[in-house]
Amino acid sequence: MSETTNSPENKGNVSKLTAEEVYKLLGSSSAGLTSAQAIDYQKKQGKNLIEEKRKKSVILIFLGNFTHLMAILLWIGGAVAFFAGMAELAIAIWLVNVINGVFSFMQEHRAGKATEALKNMLPSYARVIRDGEEQKILSEDLVIGDIILLEEGDKISADARLIECSDLQVNQSTLTGESNPVRKLSEPIFREDLTRAETPNLIFAGTNVSEGNGKAIVTEIGMKTEFGKIANLTQSMEADESPLQKELDRLTKQISVIAISFGIFFFVASIFFVKEKVAASFIFALGMIVAFIPEGLLPTVTLALAMAVQRMSKRNALVKKLSSVETLGSTSVICTDKTGTLTQNEMTVSHLWLAEKEFQVTGVGYEPKGDVLEDGKKITADKNADVKLLLSASALCSNARLLPPNEENPRYTVLGDPTEACLGVVAKKAGIDVANLSTLSPRLRELPFESRRKRMTTIHQLEKPMDGTSRIAYTKGAPKEVMKLSQWIRINGEAKPMTEDMRSHIMEANDRYAREGLRVLAVAYRLLHKEDNLPKAMSAYTPDIIEQDLVFVGLVVMADPPRPEVAAAVEECRRAGIRIIMITGDYGLTAESIAKRIGIVKGTNPRVISGLELEQLSDDTLKQYLKDEVIFARVAPEQKLRVVTNLQEMGEIVAVTGDGVNDSPALKKADIGVAMGIAGTDVAKEAADMILTDDNFASIVHAIEEGRAVYSNIRKFLLYILNSNMPEAVPSALFLFSRGAIPLPLTVMQILTIDLGTDMLPALGLGTEHPEPGIMDKPPRNLKEPLLNKKLVIKAFLWYGLLGSLFSVLSYLFVNIQNGWPNVPLAGGNDPIYIKATTMSLAAIVFCQIGAVFNCRTEKQSVFKIGLFSNKRVNLGIVVEIILIVLLVYLPPLQKVFHTAPLGIADWLILCIWPPIVLLVEEIRKAFLRRK
Repeated sequence: MSETTNSPENKGNVSKLTAEEVYKLLGSSSAGLTSAQAIDYQKKQGKNLIEEKRKKSVILIFLGNFTHLMAILLWIGGAVAFFAGMAELAIAIWLVNVINGVFSFMQEHRAGKATEALKNMLPSYARVIRDGEEQKILSEDLVIGDIILLEEGDKISADARLIECSDLQVNQSTLTGESNPVRKLSEPIFREDLTRAETPNLIFAGTNVSEGNGKAIVTEIGMKTEFGKIANLTQSMEADESPLQKELDRLTKQISVIAISFGIFFFVASIFFVKEKVAASFIFALGMIVAFIPEGLLPTVTLALAMAVQRMSKRNALVKKLSSVETLGSTSVICTDKTGTLTQNEMTVSHLWLAEKEFQVTGVGYEPKGDVLEDGKKITADKNADVKLLLSASALCSNARLLPPNEENPRYTVLGDPTEACLGVVAKKAGIDVANLSTLSPRLRELPFESRRKRMTTIHQLEKPMDGTSRIAYTKGAPKEVMKLSQWIRINGEAKPMTEDMRSHIMEANDRYAREGLRVLAVAYRLLHKEDNLPKAMSAYTPDIIEQDLVFVGLVVMADPPRPEVAAAVEECRRAGIRIIMITGDYGLTAESIAKRIGIVKGTNPRVISGLELEQLSDDTLKQYLKDEVIFARVAPEQKLRVVTNLQEMGEIVAVTGDGVNDSPALKKADIGVAMGIAGTDVAKEAADMILTDDNFASIVHAIEEGRAVYSNIRKFLLYILNSNMPEAVPSALFLFSRGAIPLPLTVMQILTIDLGTDMLPALGLGTEHPEPGIMDKPPRNLKEPLLNKKLVIKAFLWYGLLGSLFSVLSYLFVNIQNGWPNVPLAGGNDPIYIKATTMSLAAIVFCQIGAVFNCRTEKQSVFKIGLFSNKRVNLGIVVEIILIVLLVYLPPLQKVFHTAPLGIADWLILCIWPPIVLLVEEIRKAFLRRK
């Protein structure tokens, strides 16, 4: 092969070359490569394969769950407890680490299967011409210069330039996201305003032949194909930490600093102030650290997220990664495609236009339910000859078929071009039996659609002769092109001469529909008379002979209708401060029309940027445009990725929707990738973090609401968990500052009992709270504001914490008062009175937490308004909490481990007073806040 073969610049221009010039450029010929050439080329070019990059070891991913800051702190704490002779404490702390690490790994780890899914989209074999003969070879053995043969249904194995084709249509949705088949040509193309995907004589790996046949010469293989570039982009996206992961990391550091600082302070104070021995002071300081570290925080967060995943699955959102739940709640921008997400991906005829009348068509989608309306009244084709002709001609001049629901597809589906399929649907709505019509007017000849002509024609045998002939040609296509060929126009059942005024009238209607983003087809016919000097052989009919002197019938207007619930979802996003940016492979006018109709843009002249225009923009200019209402149309995968990247650099949390291979890089790069479950490819589903089982944009908004609720609930149970820290720490402070006169009111094992036992289930219950009213009327949370903010610290430590501390100390003293204090010194050591007093302290904290869990359920709203016992999981947690404390108090084996003793009736009566007091004091504070 010559040196020019490897020149990307030259190969990029193959669309402008003739077939002979392409052969010469790529070192091939019409007889294909020789076997020797193929072997030589493969040595230089490599295999036609999608290469997989090396991934991070699963072992390293697993170990990462045991080596983050909180985990390290707990490993050290357990080791210290073990060497201090507190084996039970050490084992309990280590078990927390092990359980949380394994659970997190199971929930978060996803095998990177996106590349495997990409490989599965490429065929295993290809048909080529080598040594002048047709051969079937492995697709991986294709080389640049190979001649490949294409037929309907074939998957394309490499990027190639068409040399020959007949009525070839290719589904390029893997690259563009648009499912309508694209017509292909083999002639040189000189237009500069086309992207590679739009260039009619180029075909691409990973796409499918939906109709026709052809012959092409391979121009790129493997990772250099457009498909390979997408695979490379997808694999290059490194998974970043979610906002919640970053926040929890920051929270862990904050709590760790607080806990260690308190531990060091109390260690030093115990030695120099209380004059305790170093070993005893160390254990004392360890107790303080344990008191301030919420060991149950990470497992509680993980379990709460898992529950949110279950709830979201009931709302048609399957979440693959736990942290993605909260990321949704932080979302500030949604980059959405159009077809299938905002729209139904079912072309639907909405209007019929005749010279003297316009008709509305009801019903959406491919299901033939709906009516044709004239001035609001239902009509059938039999009542209007021109409507019957318009619909009959358009239905006969199409190749698509409508398939009724079956076991595999519960909805109507289409075989062929969706634009043509809707013509059969509207005909049925008007009462026309399309199958019977095809039988009565059989097709004799077809002049296929060509992008140069922008129309197609079919010739039919008439059931009854018309105007002295039994043959008729029906033409449909672009209104301007069809109108140019029409010398007549159908008005009230008669063909009348076409006037310039009537041409203007037609184009005015066409332009009006186009401005609304609607797709318009013109329909015309010609009666084929013997005296027209037509060729005797019908095979000699050509477009130039048949497509002239046409009678213009009318316009068929269609659109891919928006999903009915999308407009409300878009409005909800506006209220929630979430911007929506449409990024589509469709044309700008259509995209703008849909965006206006569903409320994505409110301005009269939003900025619409095409892929070609986007290429010319600098990142700085793009970021300026992204601050305003903007729509991106006809974009390539790398351009969609660029938009997402720039938004993230602007500090936005970006959700991206997609269903095709072309979307996979952006889905993976996004903070939250959302794939379509019905129309989505396996590649998109593997690259995404969440899958919508109903392909509905409204489901994203429901998921965002759940995400916001999750973050709010994380704050609630963080508040709940932390408010027990102060009652755990104050007893130790009393011991310290009384110089040991007040024996330690709470042991280290009892502190751990609260953090890992009694607190866990009620906290988990808080994680399932329903969103408070108005949660979607607020802007996305400020990512700079920490989870553990000043307000939460004050409420946890200085409000709930002091209340719990007060009641815990009073309970401790109550036992001692019963036994003669202050006349009798406070007992310590292994004295039964001391053990009972510490048990009372433990139980008092637990009972204060019962009141606190009700308080934490709402921020300002009265808990009585939402129902005191409406959260069943909180109720269950309280029951388990009470059972657990009863077992600790009365079960002898647990008494030995946790240093507890039985309590009397008077003790329980005192304990039962604390929850309602804690609850009512907080209700008074909330009432004051609501008034303020």
